[in-house]
Amino acid sequence: MSTPPKPRRPRRPKIVLSSTRLAELEALSEGMMRRNPGLAEQLVEELGRARIVTPSRLRADVVDLGREVTYHDETTGKDHTVTLVLPQEADISSGRVSVMTPIGVALIGLAEDAVFHWETRDGQRRALKILKVSSLAQETLQET
Repeated sequence: MSTPPKPRRPRRPKIVLSSTRLAELEALSEGMMRRNPGLAEQLVEELGRARIVTPSRLRADVVDLGREVTYHDETTGKDHTVTLVLPQEADISSGRVSVMTPIGVALIGLAEDAVFHWETRDGQRRALKILKVSSLAQETLQET
């Protein structure tokens, strides 16, 4: 008698974080535990599977705080561009998304071309692909 195979969960893409960012995100997750334990646990899980590098070794194509990210929503067919920021800097009308939101937790540490599955606040499952990551500071310097 054979048992039916378990449904395969999509493989999650690799995550890379700088050592200084890891400490910052761990502190944020601790503070979030009382307000939103589910999201805090999701962030802790992501941090636990991340590869940690020195800040100078974090590649420019990896999503980090202060970097602009363009991703494609395969469900809607639309591209979105946001900047990942700390909670106190978030302003969705200006495209600044907090790292302490479901999409922020999903984006942090991903590299260009990564495809990941994300669940919206209303329970919809979406497949998103990172198209481009850029540093706003570098872009500003290049424009002057």
